[in-house]
Amino acid sequence: MSASLSPQTIAIVKATVPALAEHGSAITGAMYRRLFEDAEIAALFNTANQENGAQVHALATAVLAYARNIENLGALGPAVERIAQKHIGYAIQAEHYPYVATALLGAIEEVLGDAATPEILTAWGEAYWFLANILIGREDTIRTEIMTHEGGWTDWRTFAIAERRQESEGIVSFILKPTDGGAVLRHLPGQYLTLRFDVAGPPGLKRNFSISSGPSDDHYRITVKRQADGGASAFLHDKGLPGVIVETTPPAGDFFLADVPERPIVLLSGGVGLTPMVSMMEMIAEAHPTARVWYVHGTASREAHALDAHIRELASKHGGTKVHTFYERRGEADDAEAGFVTVDWLKANTPFDQADFYLCGPRPFLRSFVPGLIGAGVPSAQVHYELFGPTDEALAA
Repeated sequence: MSASLSPQTIAIVKATVPALAEHGSAITGAMYRRLFEDAEIAALFNTANQENGAQVHALATAVLAYARNIENLGALGPAVERIAQKHIGYAIQAEHYPYVATALLGAIEEVLGDAATPEILTAWGEAYWFLANILIGREDTIRTEIMTHEGGWTDWRTFAIAERRQESEGIVSFILKPTDGGAVLRHLPGQYLTLRFDVAGPPGLKRNFSISSGPSDDHYRITVKRQADGGASAFLHDKGLPGVIVETTPPAGDFFLADVPERPIVLLSGGVGLTPMVSMMEMIAEAHPTARVWYVHGTASREAHALDAHIRELASKHGGTKVHTFYERRGEADDAEAGFVTVDWLKANTPFDQADFYLCGPRPFLRSFVPGLIGAGVPSAQVHYELFGPTDEALAA
């Protein structure tokens, strides 16, 4: 692999930006259609993101961003890391990349027709493999690092549900332990597991779930809200009893608490987005006694509020954590604010531009707070967030 793309390739790829802006989703839609003609390749993907069109749109946005930044790939560093971590979660291997190359180039030719000249296809082939080799190298490094730790594994490993606990209205926690009785990799607080349900029942069903417990040597906890259109959450709520077997790849994700916090910490969550925050709080209470922490959570009501008592117990143990709760329904509790968290409230009640913000919640929540915090003066490097599913261009921009 060359150390850089040729000037000719960069110029040709840049010249395709207008066409990608107009036809990007058509190209990626055609690419996925071609990929899924191979059942083995189709089985690697999250079917829900394909059915609702989210992945097609997200990939079109990513391809366009790649073309626009082709001569400045450093700007894409965070996106590359996020993709590499997702590939770890879905067990994507180097041998899968040629299938994508063939499907992508075929889709470009299909959609653009005569405009897809041999020069354009050659340039995009070179550009694809340049990025693919960066990702393959990063994924190899991640897997090697995982295997240096006790309990590390690659690919899929079977776990059993050891315990389930109702946390609130519509939210249940599940303790997962490996069926081989071995140790598990101590995750970074904030990371997620990718579960596959083929052994338990629904074939082809995969989902990401944040780990809602602090690092452990023998188990993980996930905390799951029943979603109206969620096949995985419905399965876990209805059939996820002790003894049921699921599979998971090792913990992954680029959203996690800093090993050594350098600034005050604001944990900001909405709804079931509290799950990675609980993992972070457990680590803070255990390992960071001098950290200054604000835990701010918004949800519909007390009945919908999961793990509140646990968070307050951790905050009390830590001593340096302030807990603030917002309920949409007024008059729910004396110890909660009425209404919604706002950027103005955060500006008045937290260290704000001096703090590291960790955010997780529904897409509207993140679409509001990520640009809102940055626009109000929090440096973008201090705003960290988790988004399940395809990356949202409104957040990635």
